[in-house]
Amino acid sequence: MFPRLKTSVHCCSRVALLRWATVGLGVASLVANLMLYLANQSIPAGLLVLQLVATLGTAAYLGLGARSISLRPAELAERMLKVQEDERQHLSRELHDDIGQLLTAAKLQLQWLQRRMPDDLQGHCNALRSTLDDTLGNVRDVSALLNPRQLASLGLEASLREHLVRTLASSSVHWSLACNQRLGGIDEAVAMAVFRITQEAVTNMLRHAQAKNLVIRLQRTAEGLALSIHDDGQGFIPARHPAEAGQRGLTGMQERVTAFQGCLDITSQPGQGTRIEAVFPWPARTQQRARSITDHDL
Repeated sequence: MFPRLKTSVHCCSRVALLRWATVGLGVASLVANLMLYLANQSIPAGLLVLQLVATLGTAAYLGLGARSISLRPAELAERMLKVQEDERQHLSRELHDDIGQLLTAAKLQLQWLQRRMPDDLQGHCNALRSTLDDTLGNVRDVSALLNPRQLASLGLEASLREHLVRTLASSSVHWSLACNQRLGGIDEAVAMAVFRITQEAVTNMLRHAQAKNLVIRLQRTAEGLALSIHDDGQGFIPARHPAEAGQRGLTGMQERVTAFQGCLDITSQPGQGTRIEAVFPWPARTQQRARSITDHDL
């Protein structure tokens, strides 16, 4: 944390120094020109050099500012997502390693006690053991949601399918996951972004949409990995600026797509369901391979 802070402070000091130096050069050049104009004298070569340096400093400062502005949204989104994922992994480990182990130890202690309890207390022990089993299962489910470890071992498609089976098991939603192409070689960060967007979309659907059908499609295209999520729920009116409207789920989706310089399109109207489409561009080195795979599948 501290090295990053020092780097940020150092960069800010350089920008501030360039800004004040540019202002100083510009003021000096203006005063010198004004004095020569009032004295009806010609402009010397030194003053021309000063004006040139001031102009170059202004151009450099404007260029640096434009570059910072153009890179800031993607860099900010990437840093925020990195912090979020790190925190989720930390919480997942705490739940799995600490709370999960404590619940397991309590369950073992209960089993030891149950063997020594009289028959009239066995019903209470069974109820307590059932409660511990449910709590331990919920802790494991939350830990898996916070840190889907199966992404690395099972891959994106299998992880999404497992998540949908677990999340929608107790609902009446009919769902399908369509993926007609192999998803091997997908960057781990992109796979995590796709998983999180799908996770958020499914959660929103269960909370608000009252949908009966859900269709999720993953496809390799020439432009990148395309994700499509469509439900037939109540729908809503997407805000033009989700962060300002308090739509945190949509804001998180936009941040994840922005971090990879992709595009996100959310189409919804009341009573007409919701469609979420996201495209994550391929890295430059894999664009040709993606095109060849797409042409082969077609």
